[in-house]
Amino acid sequence: MSTTHKSLNLTLKVWRQKPGAPGRFVTYPARNISTDMSFLEMMDVVNQDLIKKGDDPIAFDHDCREGICGSCSMTINGNPHGPDRETATCQLHMRRFTEGETITVEPFRARSFPVIKDLAVDRAALDRIMAAGGFVSVSTGNAQDANNIPVAKENADLAFDAAACIGCGACVAACKNASAMLFVSAKISQLALLPQGQVERERRARNMIAQMDKEKFGNCTNTGACEAACPKGITMENMARTYREFLKAELSKRH
Repeated sequence: MSTTHKSLNLTLKVWRQKPGAPGRFVTYPARNISTDMSFLEMMDVVNQDLIKKGDDPIAFDHDCREGICGSCSMTINGNPHGPDRETATCQLHMRRFTEGETITVEPFRARSFPVIKDLAVDRAALDRIMAAGGFVSVSTGNAQDANNIPVAKENADLAFDAAACIGCGACVAACKNASAMLFVSAKISQLALLPQGQVERERRARNMIAQMDKEKFGNCTNTGACEAACPKGITMENMARTYREFLKAELSKRH
């Protein structure tokens, strides 16, 4: 039994910007795009056409193309990672779009994410926040039996959910204030919920939030756009937990 693959003809309005220069939208045709392609594969096809014509290909970040690395930071028709919930750009398939549609593609917009070139942005600010959290000093030695360090099932589940954050920055791009609070709260929650994270718990909360402010991310106003844009379904419950962690850390420091 043969399978018929549908194809689309689309128009792309892509943000092009060279380092240190103003950017602008440039229109490109995307012809005979299979609906089975991912969005990044469609961008590959467009770039191949540009290269054949001797034009500069569109720069964009990618790595695993499996929704794990968080590199594919594109805003598609105004939505970080595109229109589908809990889906990274590399997991977005072209069957989501319609024949003749115009798709606007631009980089994540935030002061803390300067544009490197075209759709590629520098998200090293998130790495610096992680580094500010420091290390876990609890020595685990060799691999232990799973039951050696008891963890309450509820805490284990919540920590696992928080650890799903891939640090893509979609929460920042979706927030009207470019706040990184959802990302920071996921990382703080992940370790605050586990026994191994208790020793540095207070210092971690203080330092990561201080670094977030130093990187000039905006303030959170709890509009929820971050949660809606997150490709891994990180919830704002983590933000509430982080506020409590930070408050306890500050009170502890004063006493």
